[in-house]
Amino acid sequence: MKQLRFRFVLFSLVAALLLSLGGVPVSTARAQDVTVLPVTWWGSQTRHDRTIQVIEMYEAEHPNVDITYEFASFNDYWTRLNTQAAGGQLACVMQQDYAYLAEWASRDLLLPLDEYYESGAIDVSNVPEALLAGGQVGDHYYGISLGTNSQAFILDVDAFERAGLDLPSPDWTWTEFEETALALHDALGIWAMGYGLEDVQMWKSLLLGLGELPFVDGQLGYEDDQPIIDYYNMILRLQAAGAYATRAEQLEFTSIENSPIVTGLEVIRYQWSNQLSAVWNAAGPDRHFRLWHLPRPEGGQSQNYLKPSMFFSITAQCPNPDLAADFINYFTNSLEANDVLLAERGVPISTVVREHLLPSLDAAQTEAFDFLARVEQDFSPIFPPDPPGFSDFLNNVYTPLFMEPILYGQITPEEGVVILRTEGNAVLQAAAGN
Repeated sequence: MKQLRFRFVLFSLVAALLLSLGGVPVSTARAQDVTVLPVTWWGSQTRHDRTIQVIEMYEAEHPNVDITYEFASFNDYWTRLNTQAAGGQLACVMQQDYAYLAEWASRDLLLPLDEYYESGAIDVSNVPEALLAGGQVGDHYYGISLGTNSQAFILDVDAFERAGLDLPSPDWTWTEFEETALALHDALGIWAMGYGLEDVQMWKSLLLGLGELPFVDGQLGYEDDQPIIDYYNMILRLQAAGAYATRAEQLEFTSIENSPIVTGLEVIRYQWSNQLSAVWNAAGPDRHFRLWHLPRPEGGQSQNYLKPSMFFSITAQCPNPDLAADFINYFTNSLEANDVLLAERGVPISTVVREHLLPSLDAAQTEAFDFLARVEQDFSPIFPPDPPGFSDFLNNVYTPLFMEPILYGQITPEEGVVILRTEGNAVLQAAAGN
């Protein structure tokens, strides 16, 4: 980009000099033709490095385009983007999440992608319809998946061996998980798991394993709170035994790079399958990891589902949506770009790209591809995108009024579910205009 800007400045100076000498006017269209395309995403350092390299590749092929970019951690990202949305300063291309897609679309912050699909500007001819459907809200597509993934437990195979334990059954239950966690802690003296069980996505998956939906018609979609009470009581038992980190200890883990599975302080890590590469890169090539199905309720179904790992969306504030669509098409379909991206955001949605990458996968990517193939044989259908008001539900109810007070011992799970239902429904119904 520095070279591009230097060439542009040099060209402008030469044009001005020729004009001053009375020569044939040199078009200054170059200045007008250089189009700035802002792009933003969240993720690990591995994602940052690979995305920036692809951006530079695109710029090299399109010298009239200057892509500016910014990135952040997941939580900081949404704080920043909401502020930018309010000020009319959103990037043209934004990485979007399934949890927020419907909300952002309902706020008229995203452009429909339908016309770009229909024209072929974003080529989806090699993408199964089922993988496009995740980006659909109502009658329109507002996001294109950057990869398919599923929630997973990363198992430290060597730690299981040191503990003298076999890897669990792929269809293990939460009862078996608790037994395994206690046995790992007793044998190794470290956490079986540092954090993740309290994540709102795990709450959703627990409900899915029970055949329930987290949200229906703008309110909580289930009636029986007892499974959630039982689940959080399990977490508290594991904390009391030292097999699971306390909430205060969890707050010390700020990134994948310093997560306890990387530093050897835990055996099981909750992540999305596409994050295995970042974990493995941070931990080092001498480690041995496997991706595993989530546990399931006794007598329940799989808690795993196939999810768009994340999307690219074009924001409604973008002055150059056609250029944004072209960049997204490059990101999705260019074999050279995907040689660099290497499925870090999940298994590519293009069957052509997927087949192209197979021979070049490293251990982490191979495990992720294999895991997704196993999940395709044992999964539950994905629930609909989260309703408007989900971010308020998460940030103002689930985390501060329900999850954290329980983990800090300030309220019981029995008290927590009452607050979650009462306050959560109030927030969701307000967002729906009820």
